[in-house]
Amino acid sequence: MRSPGFLLTILVIMLLLDFYVFQAVKMVSQGASPRARMVIYGIYWTISVITVLLLLGMSFVHYEQWPRSVRTYLFATLLGLFFAKIIAVVFFLLDDIRRVVQWASGKLFFRNTEGEGPSGQGTGISRSIFLSWLGLGAGTALFGTLLYGFSNKYNYHIRRLKLTYANLPEGFRGLKIVQISDIHSGSFTDKAAVNKGIDKVLKEKPDLILFTGDLVNDRAVEMEQYMDVFSRLKAPLGVYSTLGNHDYGDYYYGHNPTGALAEEKAANLARLKAIHGELGWRLLLDEHVALERNGQQIALIGVQNISGMARFHSYGNMQQAHAGTDKYPFRILMSHDPSHWDSEVQPRYGDVDLTLAGHTHGMQFGVELPGFKWSPVQYVYKEWAGLYETERQKLYVNRGYGFIGYPGRVGILPEITVIELA
Repeated sequence: MRSPGFLLTILVIMLLLDFYVFQAVKMVSQGASPRARMVIYGIYWTISVITVLLLLGMSFVHYEQWPRSVRTYLFATLLGLFFAKIIAVVFFLLDDIRRVVQWASGKLFFRNTEGEGPSGQGTGISRSIFLSWLGLGAGTALFGTLLYGFSNKYNYHIRRLKLTYANLPEGFRGLKIVQISDIHSGSFTDKAAVNKGIDKVLKEKPDLILFTGDLVNDRAVEMEQYMDVFSRLKAPLGVYSTLGNHDYGDYYYGHNPTGALAEEKAANLARLKAIHGELGWRLLLDEHVALERNGQQIALIGVQNISGMARFHSYGNMQQAHAGTDKYPFRILMSHDPSHWDSEVQPRYGDVDLTLAGHTHGMQFGVELPGFKWSPVQYVYKEWAGLYETERQKLYVNRGYGFIGYPGRVGILPEITVIELA
């Protein structure tokens, strides 16, 4: 349960947003009939009151005991309403600033002229009414888009790429790798839909399957219902995996718990590691293995989570994982967090040919068009989705198989990556 002070702060913010947005609602509806205005105002405040009551309910009842699907969708809807109002308020605030500046300028410098005052009244459609409509439209569009995105969370998209390397042994040319990442099994609510994604992977008949971390949201128990699903993943050269930041249980148990909680956290991680083995996956913990094909070998390196971001704890040891790989002509690295590529791989391990990462999910929200892609996550991560290259090194960031927090995808679909080495 949150503290009363925290709850009061959230409620005050929500109410201030509600009253501010309501001023725009009144402005754009001023030409409607009294009856129509009454209906509009009633709908608006009904939604606002229900939102406040739900927030109160989530704080004073055992919210964590509600059905997972109810919690997930309710949280996402409330968050969507909040951000929709924030987007709308940006337009309203700009208009208010404009009107105040215009009014002050008229008072100070143009006393004998008439202009639009702070009330926004004037002839025709004023700038204020236009910006109010624009703000309400932008907020509504965002909220509608987020609701539509619920339908995309299991809409698995196959992305194919062919990567050419001069130093790749001939025996590995044509090797087909499938990469998946960020399963987040604790978020799933539709087992049949998840199974269809695995069908797509198997239909590709990959030579090698690589999973780059975040099997669960927090706890190993989240995988219980999905063991039979992901154990279906098989490939001639094997299925290999690494750990991601969520796999350590830090967001559930804390980074440095003590006493019984510390023991529970350690047991949870041990169980999660065992699950990889029970799935038939080879979990790489700061180590490497030799992959052999047509009588030749390359190195596959796997590190525990290593991040270039201060707020994410690093558990891995790249030096330990890389040691002994000098004898291989080609190296593939599995590292969950793409910021590791900039912070350590490029500056210190220039002989790593291909790095595979995940972690960002493309924020599950953005725009991807031919020649253009955008997501808010790009302001945090330099490499956040797709292929990145230097002179001889390549990084591929998978957009994630699962989802967390927001139970949907807008523009950035869940991904199965098919890589052919040439």
